[in-house]
Amino acid sequence: MSMSENIPEFNENPVPTPEQPTEKPGKSARFNILHAIETLLFTAALIATLLTLWTPSNLFSNNLLRQMLAEIDSVGSTSLILPTLTPSSRPRIGLVSGHWGYDSGAVCENGTTEADVNLRIATLVRQYLMEAGYDVDLLKEFDEKLYQYNAVALVSIHNDSCEYIDENATGFKVAAAVSNAYPEKANKLTTCLIDRYGADTGLSFHYNTITDDMTYYHAFNEINSNTIAAIIETGFLNLDYQILTENTETVARGVADGILCYVRNESTTQPTSTP
Repeated sequence: MSMSENIPEFNENPVPTPEQPTEKPGKSARFNILHAIETLLFTAALIATLLTLWTPSNLFSNNLLRQMLAEIDSVGSTSLILPTLTPSSRPRIGLVSGHWGYDSGAVCENGTTEADVNLRIATLVRQYLMEAGYDVDLLKEFDEKLYQYNAVALVSIHNDSCEYIDENATGFKVAAAVSNAYPEKANKLTTCLIDRYGADTGLSFHYNTITDDMTYYHAFNEINSNTIAAIIETGFLNLDYQILTENTETVARGVADGILCYVRNESTTQPTSTP
């Protein structure tokens, strides 16, 4: 045997080259099946949500859409395009609860404050107006929302002194701004408040003691010029104390009826002007 026979042949690639990994057959198909199942489950959940939420009263309401959005978010993200919620088309009314968030207003000997009485009345007025189908904002005395506030009407609710003045210090007062962009509308609002509040409560209109604090009320200069506004002092916290604190529902109903008279353009038994 020659020496050359003992020498192995030289291999230029002594280390085997590993085979490139190849995708296992069927992987893509399994992915597509899982994706289809996920889509099917999501669709089923969405349909079940719609069937659960549906009632004849809320089928086309913004409430329903809000609930749908909440349910969809809990199921998972989706590229489904949903209708855009539209703002409420109901007329908006503003109520300022006098002295609320600022000071106590008049303070009676028994500890009753004007601010508390005002807030009780305003809260009930808001409830009555909402039941009548209106959106209502309950605002503080110097609420930041008053700046350029826009509504069909705004009424600030106050009361007069706890002190005994004389036997004539009873009844209510109503006033609008001295200068107003729409004097006829402001006149209509005050006339409606006078007419309805007087009829509901039996209190007389105390027109001869309307003060500059009422006709130059600060909110009149803060709100949007399109917002028709008035201020009402629903009574004196002395001679009218009983009806204001024990018959608050009647007082609030009178204010609400006056506002509704204006926004519904109802007729009044009084001429459209104040004494």
